[in-house]
Amino acid sequence: MAVQLFLGGARAGKRDAVAARWPHAHWQSLVPGEALADGAARVQTDRPTVLYGVLEWLEDALAHSDDDDALRRRWQVELDALGAQFNAAPLIIIGHEIGRGIVPIESDQRRLRDMNGWFNQDAAACAERVWQVRHGLVMALKG
Repeated sequence: MAVQLFLGGARAGKRDAVAARWPHAHWQSLVPGEALADGAARVQTDRPTVLYGVLEWLEDALAHSDDDDALRRRWQVELDALGAQFNAAPLIIIGHEIGRGIVPIESDQRRLRDMNGWFNQDAAACAERVWQVRHGLVMALKG
């Protein structure tokens, strides 16, 4: 599977790290309300593609469903399908690390934090390579 995952906090340097490795990649924002695979379906799979906007996409999905397990099962299937589509060129997913620091008081923000963590785990499981970016420094976690 040619999926690569870049994880890090806000302004950690994820986009710069990805752009340095794939300067001619196609960047595609995930659109809230669409399936995960829809964003990648609009691009050529023989060219590196960067999917970003995961947090906003998750936030919208959570606003429209109370069944966290069903959401997770759906994106697991979609992640597997995406990986199968990108054989000639990598699919790069930029994820967010929001699990460190103060736990939010609001239940919807805690739920988003949990679901984001599960999304990152599932994306990492299907990714060929996983990178952590902190302070502009890139460290390989997998692959």
